[in-house]
Amino acid sequence: MNPSLTRRAQAIRLAVFDVDGVLTDGKLYFLPDGSEFKTFNTLDGHGIKMLMQAGIQTAIITGRSSAVVERRAKNLGIQHLFQGREDKFIALNELLGSLEEPISLEQVAYLGDDLPDLTAIRRVGLGMAVASGDAFVRQHAHGVTQAAGGAGAAREFCEFILQAQGKLEALQHAYL
Repeated sequence: MNPSLTRRAQAIRLAVFDVDGVLTDGKLYFLPDGSEFKTFNTLDGHGIKMLMQAGIQTAIITGRSSAVVERRAKNLGIQHLFQGREDKFIALNELLGSLEEPISLEQVAYLGDDLPDLTAIRRVGLGMAVASGDAFVRQHAHGVTQAAGGAGAAREFCEFILQAQGKLEALQHAYL
């Protein structure tokens, strides 16, 4: 593990995820009636659940609005959901301002893939991009996952944070 990234991950108390291109493969699927559907990776979902088990809060901040995302967030138990928010950094600041216990930007991890995520990625304690993300975003993130969005990148991000905090092994061994 990169020592600088590990130090950043040790302080994390809130993990924030974009949706399209991060929790999904980034493709938009529209049905003839105008409704849409998205596919999510169950490995990513379990990684998010492990973060919450370890006491790390979770949030989704996404530029699009979708009942599918609302359902996924609810199914996973994600505490904070902001949809239809193109300016992710403003939404993040609103979230931080609404928390019962203060969390600083240095205690936030953000996983994104495209330009609307970049301001948040650059200003949080651990800002990462998925391997399939925009090249400019990857270049300016603190780190880049090996996995693509929708293909395990969120799980990798979650496990990296948990490993840095010394919590991953206990969570995994609970299944033995």
